[in-house]
Parts: sequence; C-alpha cells; structure tokens
Amino acid sequence: MVRKGRRGEPIVSRRRLVGVLAASTLVGLASRARPQPVRARRIGWLWNQPPIDPADLREMTRLYLGPLGWTEGQNVAIEWRFTGGNANLLPGLAEELVQLKVELVVAEGTVVALAVKRVTSTIPIVVARSGDPVGTGLVASLARPGSNVTGTSVISSDLARKRFQVLHELLPAAKRVGELLVPMNPISRTERTEHQSLMNSLGMQPIFVDVGEAGQLDNAIAEAARRGAQVLYVSAEPLLGQNFAQIVRAAQKYSLPIMGDNSAYLKYGALISYGPDNDELQRQLAFVIDKVLRGTKPADLPVQQPSKFELGLNLKAARELGIAIPHSTLLLANTVIQ
Repeated sequence: MVRKGRRGEPIVSRRRLVGVLAASTLVGLASRARPQPVRARRIGWLWNQPPIDPADLREMTRLYLGPLGWTEGQNVAIEWRFTGGNANLLPGLAEELVQLKVELVVAEGTVVALAVKRVTSTIPIVVARSGDPVGTGLVASLARPGSNVTGTSVISSDLARKRFQVLHELLPAAKRVGELLVPMNPISRTERTEHQSLMNSLGMQPIFVDVGEAGQLDNAIAEAARRGAQVLYVSAEPLLGQNFAQIVRAAQKYSLPIMGDNSAYLKYGALISYGPDNDELQRQLAFVIDKVLRGTKPADLPVQQPSKFELGLNLKAARELGIAIPHSTLLLANTVIQ
C-alpha cells in the first residue's frame, strides 16, 4: 500500500528513492561500458604491378601493422589496387581511391606517388621506397616534406657508391656494366648521371639501355650484351622487379652475372645483391602509416631512410658462371644461397 500526502500525492520512501536512483545509475554505467562498434579506418594501397596473393597481403599487414594496433578487417579497411604493370592505369586508379574518400593512400614507388599527387593535394600520401622524393618533386625536403606526401626513401649516393664498389671487388675484370633504365620513371635521369660518375671513378664503363615495357626486356639485354656488357645491374624499379625471372633467363643466354639492389632477386638467379634491409623498410613504412592515421600531418613527418643494409650472395649462380667468391666477401654476406 502506497502512502499519500495531504494533497493526495503518492509518497515514495527515501530508501526506495535511493534504490531507484542507484539502479538507474547502474543501468547507465552498463550501457556506457557495453563495447561500441569500432569504425574501421579506410586506406588505399596502390601498386604498379600485377596483383599480389591476398594471403600474402594479409600476412604483410599482420606482421608490420599488427604490432602497431591495426588489424585489417577490424579497425582498418584496405582498398588494394593493382595496375597489372600498365602504368597508364595509374591516373584512373588514383582517382578511384580519391572518390572512395580514403583517409590516406599508400603509393608503392615514385611513379605511383606522382600519379596520386596529381589528383589530390589534401589526402595524405605515404610513398614506399621512393628513389628520389626531393628530386622528383614529391617533397620539399626529407626532414620537412611540406606537403601531403611523406613515406620512405631508398635514395643515398653513399649506397650507390658502396653497391658498385662491392661489384668491382667481386668482379674486378668486369669493366663494362649493363644497366636497364625505365625512361618513364623520372628517377632514371638522376641515376644515369650519378651512376656514370660512380662507375667511371672505379674504372668501369656503364652501358645504359632503355626499356619501357616487359616485352622489350629480352631485346634490351641482348643489346647490352652486343655492346660488350660483362655484368648486368638491375635496380628495384617495379617494371624490372616484377619481371626479374624473365631478365635472368635472358641474361643466362649471354652468361651475364646479375647484381641487384634487392636480396629477393637472389632466389631467381642474381649473383649478388646489395641494398636496404627489406624488413626495416617495411617497419618504417608501417610506422609512417600509423603516425598519419593517428593525426600527424605528412608535411611534418620526416621521410624515413634506411640505416641497415644487406649483402647477399648466390653461390649456386657463382658456380654456374665459374666465378670464385672471395672468402672475405663471403664473411660479410648477410644472405647466402647455396
């Protein structure tokens, strides 16, 4: 029975009122404590190469973005795009990612980053492994990019000098070095001048051969051999990297040893590699992506440069070519394929 006041209003006991208020408070706390849906951050990832196995992409993001708190399919959604090696598709794919309103675009390489930059000056662009971000106009400087672009770079005159020094020490009799250049990549102009000077200082002569598409690779290597190349240098240019197995087959016809700047080339038949540590570069890229997603402006985020480098040797290729690897060089190698 409910007691009533003099005017007939119901009187609620103090004990009951406290109980009602406590219960409502607990309900409120419980509703606030209930997990809320996590909004997945949407990013684009653009490559100028054939599609990569989705399982490999998931493993890459797990290894490098996972430790920073990002899980694909949970708090980050990635729009993967590939040109199939046809750079003419880059403008359209870049525009497509912009229309999807992604929060940032990861651009694999300088050519890709330049294509994305032409269609947006506001969406952050994280370039991976840019050869010369300053010289190509992607950023104002490595320390202060000053625009919507930042990322990682593999540029280093000291690195190129060391690479050719290693080649000269391993193959001192090789005086003529064939090098494939891709004219559509603006970095090729810088490399032509720089590599000419570096090789000449070591008593070597570069033989530059331009190549624009995969269908020209066999003829380009044949041309390098015709002009007297004794060894072939292959850079990490995407067109060359994605067709490296074809390059090896063509070079084998002329018994041309191959030096690359990526240790991944060794398993396909390169004799020697010298370049940045791939694992470090991937971690640097993930670091930049994380910083941008958490609010750092690309203009204020320095372009990351490698600090660790790998020397790789393929002893199987050396035996097939009749090349003796000096013991001192072998001791310095980080990766050796038997």
